[in-house]
Amino acid sequence: MEIVAFGVQADERRLLEHAFDGRHQIRSLDVFLNGDTAPIAAGYEIVSTAVNDELNAAVLQELAAGGTKMIAQRSTGYNNIDLRAAADLGLTVARVSAYSPYSVAEFAWGLALAVNRRIVRAANRTRNFDFRLDGLMGRDLRGRTVGVVGTGKIGEAFTRIAHGFGMRLLGWDIAENPACTELGMTYVDRDRLFAESDLISLHVPLLEDTRHLVGAKALAAMKDDAILVNSSRGGLVDTAALVATLKAGRLRGVGLDVYEEEAGLFFFDKSLEVVEDDTLARLMTFGNVLVTSHQAYFTEDAVGQIIDTTVANVEDHLAGRAGANFLVTPERRPAAGT
Repeated sequence: MEIVAFGVQADERRLLEHAFDGRHQIRSLDVFLNGDTAPIAAGYEIVSTAVNDELNAAVLQELAAGGTKMIAQRSTGYNNIDLRAAADLGLTVARVSAYSPYSVAEFAWGLALAVNRRIVRAANRTRNFDFRLDGLMGRDLRGRTVGVVGTGKIGEAFTRIAHGFGMRLLGWDIAENPACTELGMTYVDRDRLFAESDLISLHVPLLEDTRHLVGAKALAAMKDDAILVNSSRGGLVDTAALVATLKAGRLRGVGLDVYEEEAGLFFFDKSLEVVEDDTLARLMTFGNVLVTSHQAYFTEDAVGQIIDTTVANVEDHLAGRAGANFLVTPERRPAAGT
């Protein structure tokens, strides 16, 4: 079986090709799937995709017309896939339902620490042999309050690290995680979490109910010197409202590994181009904002698990099995509203 994989990062290629070696032939492409690149997939029964590929109805129709039967998404998130259209076209769609939660949780803490202690600013200065401490003062995290929005596996891992710092733990989720409660977490409503937290980290999926969860109202409720970290999905934060908040001189710092309009930007080299996204450009001008390129998951451990699960999903499809990772099959349509 020949498989084509879109959006394959250079460091990912070796792991992906090794995992499929001896099983199936795989064509790894660094280009992302969209309306322009979809014709490349003609003749491939299985197409493997990344989180920033575009799988709207038109792209899916192009794939189906070219003989594609399965979409094997190499991520947990799948908001880039029109599941209703996939079902109507008789396509199978599978994802990776879980991988190392520590990869994202640890990176989220990396963002929080870098923002709090002004590490990027300090590193840029010392490269120019400027060793002053002006403007680099941070603050201890011990004894301060962390608000964890979403306490699933990643949120739990983030909470365990916060507990190690000796922080007061607040959480919000649709259901309480007993492991977080045992660590001393108090579950509160979102308004209280935003109002009382010194550091807020987002670990919920992007759904209709969570889009712009951090909007103007939530930002207004936050402390003027709070830190916001988002390593989940860009659409959780209303970026225009965030820029307005920062322009008003509020928030100690912001660490973002995701951005709501990142498709077509993240994972690409835009250094020699004029970036036309004025909101992102303005966001990048703030000295207390750190933006990284959706790399929180990008460890050997997590990527290895993602690829292993993708291989298993492919094998299940070819064997006629539909496991827990399958979102859509010709016999299983997505739930209403998905």
